[in-house]
Amino acid sequence: MQGNIGWQTKTALKDPSVPERYRNPAEWPEPARDAWADDEGEAAAERHREAVVEELRKARVALDEFHPDLVVVWGDDQYENFKEDVIPAFSVLAYEEFQAHPWQHRSGPNVWNEPADRVLSIKGHRDAGKYLTTRLLEEGFDVAYAYKPLHRDLGHAFLNSVLLLDWDRTGWSYPLLAFAVNCYGRKVVAQRATSVPLSLLPDEEELDPPSPPPWRCFDLGAATARIFAASPWRVALLASSSWSHAFLTPKTYLMFPDVESDRQYFEAMKVGDYALWRQTTTEEIEERGQQEMLNWFCLVGAMAELDRRPHYCAFVESWLCNSDKVFAAFPAC
Repeated sequence: MQGNIGWQTKTALKDPSVPERYRNPAEWPEPARDAWADDEGEAAAERHREAVVEELRKARVALDEFHPDLVVVWGDDQYENFKEDVIPAFSVLAYEEFQAHPWQHRSGPNVWNEPADRVLSIKGHRDAGKYLTTRLLEEGFDVAYAYKPLHRDLGHAFLNSVLLLDWDRTGWSYPLLAFAVNCYGRKVVAQRATSVPLSLLPDEEELDPPSPPPWRCFDLGAATARIFAASPWRVALLASSSWSHAFLTPKTYLMFPDVESDRQYFEAMKVGDYALWRQTTTEEIEERGQQEMLNWFCLVGAMAELDRRPHYCAFVESWLCNSDKVFAAFPAC
């Protein structure tokens, strides 16, 4: 979490390709107008940050109370480790350890005022990675695996899991098993999985092949839960991502995330209506800007397999901070 977290809306306002009515805050949906207020969303952004930090601290308490042998993180690789040379649908990063450089690829200061050359050593879990990959392949899931990085030591989805869950810098000792999901699919190379102005969005012929469909992520998560339930390790399963993103939502002209749809999925998860999740199509998540939620489809599939409902969950809504954030903790086996 760096700098102004309301950057996406302010960037879109300057884009002449955005229709005039969307560049006029008076025409926005009421929650967006209220957040914009008379300070261009500055106070709303700070409230959003404070709410997210509060939930991160709760999530860390839940993790520490569970005290796992390792943490499996489903995360998206945004043109970081995987580029034109290979884009796997799923890849288990079975590294012995990660030598991460949190601020090497990020501009500007960070909220912890950590130096740009900081190196963060994180333990991996090669044995668990090999075990999981073997069992998934035996069940018919064609997952890739790796013992060392290609282009980036650790993608930000995985690195952020450690940085943000260690918000108070008390330390992180849990071995990490990163499980990369190609969430960005048709935009992973064509758009380099990042924000571009509306006028520069890639044409249909420029787009890449799609991501794995939501139901496949759901089923892979279910298989992962079965596999680790029979393992010798106490495993925490974590989905690392925000939900819909403004810069991925063409129907809002990249101004706002799809808050209403996110709410629908949150309420379904809250009560254990997992059928709604598995019935989702790739076209639907692309239209709603929910690509990164494929990580959560893996997690929800795992919870469906284990017949778990969240004993705690929170929806941190934001119309102006690019994405909604969701937190959930499920009872241990």
